[in-house]
Amino acid sequence: MKRIYRLCAAAALTLAGAVGAETFAELAQNDGPARLPKLVEAARKEGTLTFYTSIAEKDMPLLVAEFEKKYGVKVNLWRASTTKVLQRVVTEARANRWDFDVAEISSPEMEAMYREKTLQEVKSAHHADLIPETLPAHRGWAPQNLSVFVQAYNTNLIKQDSLPKTYQDLLDPKWKGKLGVEAKDNEWYCGLMKYLGEEKGAQLFRDIVARNGWSVRSGHSLLNNMVVSGEVPLALTVYNYMPEQAKQKGAPIDWFGIDPVIGRSNGIGVSRKPPHPHAALLFYEFMISEAQPLMLKMNYLSPNRKMESPLKNIKVHYIDPAASLDSVDRCSRQFDILQKSR
Repeated sequence: MKRIYRLCAAAALTLAGAVGAETFAELAQNDGPARLPKLVEAARKEGTLTFYTSIAEKDMPLLVAEFEKKYGVKVNLWRASTTKVLQRVVTEARANRWDFDVAEISSPEMEAMYREKTLQEVKSAHHADLIPETLPAHRGWAPQNLSVFVQAYNTNLIKQDSLPKTYQDLLDPKWKGKLGVEAKDNEWYCGLMKYLGEEKGAQLFRDIVARNGWSVRSGHSLLNNMVVSGEVPLALTVYNYMPEQAKQKGAPIDWFGIDPVIGRSNGIGVSRKPPHPHAALLFYEFMISEAQPLMLKMNYLSPNRKMESPLKNIKVHYIDPAASLDSVDRCSRQFDILQKSR
């Protein structure tokens, strides 16, 4: 019996040595200078990580290649829409299946993911560089890039000096048949209601749609392309980087912002039970720090206050991802009704 006990004790010590005395949660909270070298060494031994993301398919390979080149850790990608990423993570977690190491989607869905207890709180020195209102207090995820809703217009059809300066200007009959929105941009609408006033703002948009109508498109890329083609002369809800990328390629498109300009973050978070814990934390740190200059080159907005921003002269009001679900559901229903009344 004593021999069996000694063997069990020895096995336990061996296991403790293999995983270390520090738990994953403790490692995630310990952001001292010794953590990065430890992560790099252990991540290379793990060799790989799995990343669930909604980042554009054309952009993700550049970010992954930079990480793999520097750290020698392979990134396995699974890309889908924000909604599908959230559904997959939650479904797998409820089945006690933990396949993902890191996830990235829009911040309201990241918050939902955190509330489902699928994400690990992380302490990082890089958090101090991030715009405070984009970083949740619980640190269960962090902003990785910013998406700002701007207005895009076809420069062959609309002249800059005739652009609307306020949403009230959209009541002008000259905008009849020229407006477009993305079908699921309830976040933009709810953000506007917060600053315009829910009753006053809702009535204004009911009047705009009743007088001039708007075209509803599914997908921001599609809406942006419709502006380029001239089918939608003025889009009210495109992400700022889309018209900028098209403009740099010579397309007849430009963008501007009607106050209040609404923005939200895309967040990144680490699995609560990652198969590759060191690689997961290393990739998280990389994406909110070293990857930021590369994302700027791709016309994404950085949440890092030290980075240059094309919106530096525009006041952006960021959506609170922790807002009351009741209030979000209410204004989302209003937006859905508005879509159907066009």
